[in-house]
Amino acid sequence: MEDFLDAIVDTLELFPKGLVYVVLGIVVVLIAKVVQDLITRYSINQQVTGENNVALGLSMAGYYLGVIFVFVAALYQPLTVVRDDDWKPTGSEYWGDVLEVALYALAGIVVLNAARIVIDRLILHSFDTEKEIIEDQNVGTGAVEFGVYLATGLVIAGSIAGTGSTEAAGGEVSNLDAALRSLAFLGLGTVVLVLYGVFYQFTTSYDIHLEIEQKNTAVGVALAGNMIAIGLVTFKAVFGEFAGWPESLAGFLTFAVLGFVLLFLVRRVTDLVLLPGVRLQDELAVDRNLGVAFIVSAVVISSALILYVAI
Repeated sequence: MEDFLDAIVDTLELFPKGLVYVVLGIVVVLIAKVVQDLITRYSINQQVTGENNVALGLSMAGYYLGVIFVFVAALYQPLTVVRDDDWKPTGSEYWGDVLEVALYALAGIVVLNAARIVIDRLILHSFDTEKEIIEDQNVGTGAVEFGVYLATGLVIAGSIAGTGSTEAAGGEVSNLDAALRSLAFLGLGTVVLVLYGVFYQFTTSYDIHLEIEQKNTAVGVALAGNMIAIGLVTFKAVFGEFAGWPESLAGFLTFAVLGFVLLFLVRRVTDLVLLPGVRLQDELAVDRNLGVAFIVSAVVISSALILYVAI
């Protein structure tokens, strides 16, 4: 009984520490909202609440989740959660850590918005995504935006929490070197996301852009699920202690290639085993079967999670 009470006391002592970061996370999300308001030509509140724009709601949900992925990675990166067992919410070192997390998160918001624009223009290059979401309220496009935000957030998170570490093979490195490594792997991860979008289009029998532009929500959801899945794989590829450029690049490329192959095979297995008697691509492109799109998305994301844990 005494051990049980001691455990409760220890947990309660850590509560103020967690509360500080919960409040900081809410502030970061509010700042992310302000940033979106500043860079868009429309009123987000009016579109979501006044126009009941589900497409924009999906896109913004992905944006906020992507921001939180980055925030959690920033929280992990300086190891402020686990570094000091004798923690108290006082002292310059602690508040310096809080400031560091905040700065990482704010930088992540900027990168997330910039990277999403780049990826959008390269993956959904056949049409104007803003027009599709705002004027046409195209839920399929909103779903793709949701997936792209999450995938991009995962890549940024992996770059911050992994290669951004201040330790490397051979000892301590400067914060500048760590930041440059993070940027390098962020760039590589972004390239993987774009290449997978191209690969996904190449391995499907229908024109993804045409289907989404024609408000095929099922195709949009399926693409979103695949983007989240490759985002998880890319997170694994960029996350981890930096062990030198040859080793780290080799590991990155290995995971990227494995991810492409795995997700392609999973789509084929889903077609043949989980949904026998139907052609997956017909269900998505012809029948616009949203239920099938959800199943496909769940299976590819689950497979990416298994790959992340197993290797």
